[in-house]
Amino acid sequence: MATAQKLKTREDIELATANIIDILQQAAKTATPVKNSPRHANHLPSHIKQLVAQKRRARAKWQRTHTPEDKRLFNNANNKLRGALRDLSNTTFTAYITSLKREDQTIWRPIKSRKKPRTPLPPIRTNTRPPGPWAKSDTEKANLFASHLAAVYKPHDDTPDPEILRKLETHAQHTEKPRAFTIGELKSVIKHLHPRKAPGPDLITPLMIQELPPEGLKAILHLLNAILRLEHWPKPLKQAKVIMILKPGKNPTDVTSYRPISLLPIISKILEKLLLSRLSNDMPPQTWIPSHQFGFRKEHSTIHQCHRLTDTILKAFEDRKYCSAVFLDISQAFDKVWHPGLLQKIQQTLPLRYFTLLRSYLQHRYLVVSYNNVNSSPVKMHSGVPQGSILGPFLYTLYTADIPQTSTTVLSTFADDTAIMATHSNPITASMTIQAHLRKIEHWTRKWRLKINETKSTHITFTLRKETCPPVHINQANIPQTETVKYLGLHFDKRLTWREHVTKIRKHLDLKTRELTWLIGKRSPLSLTNKILIYKTVLKPIWTYGLAIWGCTAASNLAVIQRYQAKTLRQITNAPWYVTNHTLHTDLRIPPVRTVFQELTETHRTTLKSHPNPLIATILAPPTRRRL
Repeated sequence: MATAQKLKTREDIELATANIIDILQQAAKTATPVKNSPRHANHLPSHIKQLVAQKRRARAKWQRTHTPEDKRLFNNANNKLRGALRDLSNTTFTAYITSLKREDQTIWRPIKSRKKPRTPLPPIRTNTRPPGPWAKSDTEKANLFASHLAAVYKPHDDTPDPEILRKLETHAQHTEKPRAFTIGELKSVIKHLHPRKAPGPDLITPLMIQELPPEGLKAILHLLNAILRLEHWPKPLKQAKVIMILKPGKNPTDVTSYRPISLLPIISKILEKLLLSRLSNDMPPQTWIPSHQFGFRKEHSTIHQCHRLTDTILKAFEDRKYCSAVFLDISQAFDKVWHPGLLQKIQQTLPLRYFTLLRSYLQHRYLVVSYNNVNSSPVKMHSGVPQGSILGPFLYTLYTADIPQTSTTVLSTFADDTAIMATHSNPITASMTIQAHLRKIEHWTRKWRLKINETKSTHITFTLRKETCPPVHINQANIPQTETVKYLGLHFDKRLTWREHVTKIRKHLDLKTRELTWLIGKRSPLSLTNKILIYKTVLKPIWTYGLAIWGCTAASNLAVIQRYQAKTLRQITNAPWYVTNHTLHTDLRIPPVRTVFQELTETHRTTLKSHPNPLIATILAPPTRRRL
């Protein structure tokens, strides 16, 4: 890789990108040793081989004579061999399980590589009226998925907007150029790459980049700086390889039942990380991201946002008010981002020196669907931010940063999960307040070509009183009313008892424990230390998520989780009946659920005190009165 080549035009960048990818592919192909396929070696112990030979001799003799005595000898030899193979299998399994250690990370292999039931791969078709033709071969399926994604990556309304196009052409000119990347910045990004990430369509893995010599790093840096200087994102770095994964519990014959997983070129991800770091320094997120947006931000989590909602509901309970809440579902939010609208917001918010490069990044992107190693024809993406990219969440947050707000409602957003709440002593007034905010959001989504799914959105009334707030509507359709709603992983019920949430996580715990019984069960030869490690890292996080919020539930609800923990610890240790639960918790140094709740609450309160978001300060403010 020589860095002497001068990159002065966009054509030079395209050639240089293709050249670097080709060199990396050839180097990986040359360095990869050719695996011979020798005959499968027989590693059976000698006594097993002797029993196999004995069985074969007995079978051959019985096939010649067909006497009862020879039949009995053959059955005896067969039973001895089966018993020996069973003992060998148990011994091998025990040796494998007992060899698992935390130090070399082998303990996680059986958890991740546990074989799941294979899903059949039936023919698929579009679920239209009338339904489309069946796709049976791998090529037909790949092309059907590609045509489906081509319809997905189109804006809800692709009518050109002359005013926005005129603004983009008028204000796109600028003279200031971004500062070039340094070799130190490049090495820092490459160092933090995950070496086992799947490669994109160019088959270049992060490990290949991390093992490059200094000359190779200089060549990549030279290319990235040329892209930054000439404001042109090359075509090989804008292609995506898409793998379709069947959604759990969905119909495998429907093309819409599959979730696309996008794999992007690693060089493009490196450039995106470098560019995002520059954008964050030149335009700090706190200057343009609204305070109610907690997604994709440092020191912001789903628990903080759920705490805001919980605090609003509890204040309504204290004041004997009605809290009317609407949880909106934005249909295909990331896939339907309208590119001209996004470019206009980039132009208005970010420094102009990045506009042309980001426009090149968004335009003329293609994807190829890979199904059983068969690739479809390339499909152009006319809308959306690239899935799996580094800049995608940043650009979506920028696109939705101007969502309407009102002084009479509480708006909470985490990425595309949106909640609106209004409190009032009169249920009709609470719904009217929500309705006024929904009209503004309806106008905003129509302007920026987003679509709200009315059937998947929910309306709930949080109150301790008997009445319910009147229904509200959006896009001339009533939003369904429910008594429980799931938001950011927590199940909120109308009286905030958290009973529904406890029931759901208990079912989740039972399913996950059943999957791990072969590792942590009574008959598992896995060491006790590793069993406890699996419980703490796999099972315990399921019920500790959000515990600082919902842990104030009734003691009977916490007892449900406490009984599960005691039962699981008894199963892990194979403890006899006379060993108390208190002894198990003490000897294993695992605190009870109530103690964990107190510790997490204290930690959560400490983080709130130094939180940078001003909306968190309202949570810490002491209540004016305490009625409940």
